[in-house]
Amino acid sequence: MVRIRSTGTVTGWHRSTMAVRPRLLAAALATGALAGTVHMPATAQEYPSRPVRSVVPFAAGGLNDTLSRLFAQALSDRLKATFVIDTRPGAGGTTGTAIVAQAVPDGYTLLFSSSTTIAVSPHLFSKLSYDPVRDFAPVTSLAMVESVLLVNPQTPAKTVKELIALARAQPGQLRYGSVGIGSSQHIAGALFGTLAKVDLLHVPYKAAGQVLADIINGSISLDFEPVPTALPHIKAGRLRPVALTSARRSQVLPDVPTIAESLPGYEMSLWTGLLAPRGTPRPVIDRLHGTMNEVLATPDMKDRLGGLGAAPLGDTPERFAAFIRLELARMGDVVKASGATAQ
Repeated sequence: MVRIRSTGTVTGWHRSTMAVRPRLLAAALATGALAGTVHMPATAQEYPSRPVRSVVPFAAGGLNDTLSRLFAQALSDRLKATFVIDTRPGAGGTTGTAIVAQAVPDGYTLLFSSSTTIAVSPHLFSKLSYDPVRDFAPVTSLAMVESVLLVNPQTPAKTVKELIALARAQPGQLRYGSVGIGSSQHIAGALFGTLAKVDLLHVPYKAAGQVLADIINGSISLDFEPVPTALPHIKAGRLRPVALTSARRSQVLPDVPTIAESLPGYEMSLWTGLLAPRGTPRPVIDRLHGTMNEVLATPDMKDRLGGLGAAPLGDTPERFAAFIRLELARMGDVVKASGATAQ
């Protein structure tokens, strides 16, 4: 069973888990002070024996929330346990990510991570309370997600070239929305503006639903939206797809070109993954990894992800760790090229 927890006060086992920091945990375990309070599974078969807190570092209704609920339900079904979805938005996803970095490493607090908070934020924020490599135990990559450049149907531009011409004719007047500074939408728009040599105005919001609502009503001009959350509005005719941010065309939107076809060198890919706090017992990591990769390989999960414009990944913890390091380097170049800042 998957439970959804709001971003309100942390209660019950949440509070006791969050109150203990890794340094204090080590000292307490050494003295036996936490005996009976923190359960450190000795074997994978013992895990999970109580609810697992699954942190999503973005507001409900967005890409990470949509996919995380899907993956959490799959884990719940396979492991016969409750995975509690806990949305913790704030500071471009870094608030929720930091919560997991500082959690007790017992397998009962996990992070449904994104390329934004793991690979982009370290290049945007001069001070982060977590290190994406040092503070986490990678479990597995989960999915690669396509994004699409959307406009309101009343916008006269229907192609990338027409959109660039419109932006040049109206410098600083075309507004694009994002779920916050450092988000994939923010970087995608900044990179577009840099490569196309146009001046776009970035408008950050607190939630994905607000971005979609404002582009639909015409308050903003553009949105670099993940395909899973864009599809319903495209199918309903509320929004018009102009081009994909990925390097290849989409199976879900086969007639939509890529931005790179008109603007060489443009690519902005998204991915999600499962992380635990550093120090989480290896038997727990292996159980989560094995279960999640079994799920990702099923035809049902492939079909469900494909219908959302996403593709399953799946890695060993070691390969996922190597992937994160590569993405950190790649996104450093993308952020630099985009000219985006956290101010």
